[in-house]
Amino acid sequence: MSSAQASSDPVRRKIEALGIKLSLPTVRKALGVLEGEHLSHRSGGTGDTMDIRAYESGDEARFIDWKSSARAGRPMIAQRERLATSRVWMLLDVGREMSGSCMGGERAIDVAANALAMFASLCLRRSDDISLVLADAASITRMQFSGGFTEFEHRLDNALQGQMNNARHIDALLDYANTIQDRNALVVLATDETALGDKQLHAIRKLAQSHPVVVVDVATINPFSRPSGYRHVVNARDGRRMPAFLAQPDMSKAVENHREFATTALRLELDHAGSTLLHCASSELMFTEFIRIVSSTLTRSSRNLLRSPKTLNIGGAQ
Repeated sequence: MSSAQASSDPVRRKIEALGIKLSLPTVRKALGVLEGEHLSHRSGGTGDTMDIRAYESGDEARFIDWKSSARAGRPMIAQRERLATSRVWMLLDVGREMSGSCMGGERAIDVAANALAMFASLCLRRSDDISLVLADAASITRMQFSGGFTEFEHRLDNALQGQMNNARHIDALLDYANTIQDRNALVVLATDETALGDKQLHAIRKLAQSHPVVVVDVATINPFSRPSGYRHVVNARDGRRMPAFLAQPDMSKAVENHREFATTALRLELDHAGSTLLHCASSELMFTEFIRIVSSTLTRSSRNLLRSPKTLNIGGAQ
């Protein structure tokens, strides 16, 4: 996607508007839903106890320290160290397989790039340090960002303007992720669903045990499904045209079942580790799924408060 295309991309404009409209506390909560938390030496969280004080109207019930309350004979609030993160690693598969098409006509790489832009808009709003890592079979390139969303968007799109001539090397990207020393850093891995097999699932499971992880898993066209609007289906891996006689219902169904099984297995693994899967077939669906996950989690969290907070209409930025 060129810079000109990005500036006119309606999903990018939604992403930018969301990052601007949300308040900073809301941004922190939204990202906390996806990443887990770690120590920041600020009060208001679930880390080590910093102070004990009497309960006041409006305090959250989850912060009541029941042992201290029993000793004092009245409800006492434990002010604990708030947990947060300040580093984000975005790992993007830029192998030529990512030039494959999604059902809406977008390339997988463009959907993945928009997903990373979604995270960047919120992470930069929170003043996080972002490292973008691009990898294929020929090289691994790391870029660091300290500016705003416009700079991130510009540098990301410029990096993706060249031809994608090299095969993917998802294993090298996962090996790189496992060298990240900061165990509290959020890791966002963006690739397509054809890249992740049992070996990669094992590596992601290992990574999720040491880091908060989000996997952006882009769904591409089923090559045997006779997709409407396409004269030919070309294999992005080697550029060969898929023979028309192979587009049979039984083969299409087998591919569909395999992909559904792999996606379900990945989702279960990430859920078990407290991490997140974004499985999407277009930028628009990616944006919608992101909003759904964050909104539903924040809604569930609000039910645990003694007082209901003001309603957060996070979807209103669309």
